[in-house]
Amino acid sequence: MSNREAMLAKLAELSGELAKATEGGGPKYVERHRRRGKLLARERIELLIDPDSPFLELSPLAAWGSDFPVGASVVTGIGVIEGVECLITANDPTVRGGASNPWTLKKTLRAADIALQNRLPYVNLVESGGADLPTQKEIFIPGGRIFRDLTRLSAAGIPTIALVFGNSTAGGAYVPGMSDHVVMVKERAKVFLGGPPLVKMATGEESDDESLGGAEMHARVSGLADYLAADEHDALRIGRSIVRSLNWRKLGAEPRAVREPVLPADDLLDIVPEDLRRPFDPREVILRITDGSQFEEFKPLYGGSLVTGWAAIHGFPVGILANARGVLFSEESQKATQFIQLANQTRTPLLFLQNTTGYMVGKDYEQRGIIKHGAMMINAVSNSTVPHLTVVMGASYGAGNYGMCGRAYDPRFLFSWPSAKSAVMGPAQLAGVLSIVGRAAAEARGQVYDEEADAAMRAMVEAQIEAESLPFFLSGRLYDDGVIDPRDTRTVLGVCLSAVNSAPLPAPSGFGVFRP
Repeated sequence: MSNREAMLAKLAELSGELAKATEGGGPKYVERHRRRGKLLARERIELLIDPDSPFLELSPLAAWGSDFPVGASVVTGIGVIEGVECLITANDPTVRGGASNPWTLKKTLRAADIALQNRLPYVNLVESGGADLPTQKEIFIPGGRIFRDLTRLSAAGIPTIALVFGNSTAGGAYVPGMSDHVVMVKERAKVFLGGPPLVKMATGEESDDESLGGAEMHARVSGLADYLAADEHDALRIGRSIVRSLNWRKLGAEPRAVREPVLPADDLLDIVPEDLRRPFDPREVILRITDGSQFEEFKPLYGGSLVTGWAAIHGFPVGILANARGVLFSEESQKATQFIQLANQTRTPLLFLQNTTGYMVGKDYEQRGIIKHGAMMINAVSNSTVPHLTVVMGASYGAGNYGMCGRAYDPRFLFSWPSAKSAVMGPAQLAGVLSIVGRAAAEARGQVYDEEADAAMRAMVEAQIEAESLPFFLSGRLYDDGVIDPRDTRTVLGVCLSAVNSAPLPAPSGFGVFRP
């Protein structure tokens, strides 16, 4: 199978999984929602954002491989409202009434982190029955962060807006309660800490939904609602008006003139081999995502397993680090350290294109200082203060994941291609290590090693690690912000770089450049 055929097969599988998220709770519940005269979550987003503007959906595969529906009953992403890039979340009420499960919580918290880090106004489209009660032990205590994050966003001068279309009950009532601007839909929005049955049990008081927490009551009596919308379309209109009145402006760098790549994005389907043990030249990727297909390579004759250099994407300058032959040696580690420091000197965001099997092992490499040189690179990544973006194109194994700015190193955004794989090491290597350890233990006890059991163990471990290293599994656990078509890489990075520059650049580090 050619590289293109293999990638197209993976993309077809990706389309099938993404369709599960867009299907919501399925035809039955979608139809019931429509019969109530309500818009679907993605329809609300489409009407909220500017016409013909892009919406970068984040974590669409959240909860993949779990007991919960793909997408985790909430849609999150970056969209442009009245010319302002905003972080938007929308509950999907066709999935268990929009109830929040553990993956909903993780996805929502990730969205709030992105809004705070990148200074994006945060718009909540609310319609949720609250927590998924059978999993409350995993939601209740960490879920308090949702409300803490709303207050921290506001304290940082980042506007928070809640458009309430239906239920927002129990703890969910604090979403509008802690937002700067609140819109409620007449006769539809219901916001209360305890519904009529709970009030009856707790106090003996008789009440109904409208008097207890209806939109009109909150607009006229409690004051929780700042605006009373006639219907959903009116609520979205008011939401757009609120964003327009913010007089929002970006505090980061302005993009330069944009030049489209000379080389076609469609070629990206041909570059990554199905067998990730075969290396590929990342320059072929770089020249298809950068402005004018231009790339000024840094230190091209030194540390050839890592390509570094300068380019622009949608007018934004970037420094790029891309793995060429997978393994990181001492030279590559020192080269990366110097390059990261240079980028910090010029306040240039960094883009990491991952295809790494990790740092080199072996007696000679240990004696030559691979540990201290790898640690130097990881130190530079950890303490770099410019924005980082990461794309996992192929392998992402071992400490190479760390040195190339994996999830634990807080890149502003991290996306994967369908060809990506990530684990502590390759499946065969991990199974082989376990086999060697087991064999040594048997010999130490004077026992005969069971070769048949060893073969079965190796097969089981390899299958398990292979399954757990695949992009859908990793994306389902929010170890990235989404699996993307390689041909969309430039567009996705352009949206992210624009969003990053809503915030001012952080203060530079206190050291000059250390040469290797």
